[in-house]
Amino acid sequence: MIEKELRSETEKWLIRIKKLNLKACSEKGKWIKENAQAYIKDCEYFLENNDLIRAFECIIWAWAFVEIGKELGEIEIK
Repeated sequence: MIEKELRSETEKWLIRIKKLNLKACSEKGKWIKENAQAYIKDCEYFLENNDLIRAFECIIWAWAFVEIGKELGEIEIK
């Protein structure tokens, strides 16, 4: 039961972040965006391999990069 919930929650946040149109405002912003995208890809990989804990960790990190980048004014969401 917990596995189903964890997969569902991870997929929900993965879908949401993939819909964002991220724009880097600087070189730091480019780095932040690239890291977020790398964590998104890692999340997909771990989901495919049923490694749900690592998949969830990756989507959390991806969102952290996006939110921090936004807060610092280094990336924008269009």
